[in-house]
Amino acid sequence: MIEKFEDLLVWQEGLDLAVQIYSSFKFCKDYGFKDQIQRAAISISSNIAEGYDRQTNKEFIQFLFIAKGSCAEVRTQIYLAEKVQLLSPENALLLLDKTNKISAMLTKLIKARKENF
Repeated sequence: MIEKFEDLLVWQEGLDLAVQIYSSFKFCKDYGFKDQIQRAAISISSNIAEGYDRQTNKEFIQFLFIAKGSCAEVRTQIYLAEKVQLLSPENALLLLDKTNKISAMLTKLIKARKENF
């Protein structure tokens, strides 16, 4: 039963991704890059939460799309981080898999909200 945004599995996964991003770039000296990827990662779960607490389904869906865009932004930055050796290929793969999972979950939730509410 979903009674609050914290009950949404996709919100939980988004929050976990943000924690993993913070951990992965804890010692990164490229502060501009670090700030950008952290902000994008935080944006995923934050937009899910904000949309959930909005008054209409249409607004919720809009915020889910924003969260999905932030997820794509994080995925792009992970590719870049691997190419410039800020991330190991193994860590990059784990994070990429996580972003793909979250994106798929958001797609399914958007579809469900459009069809059932």
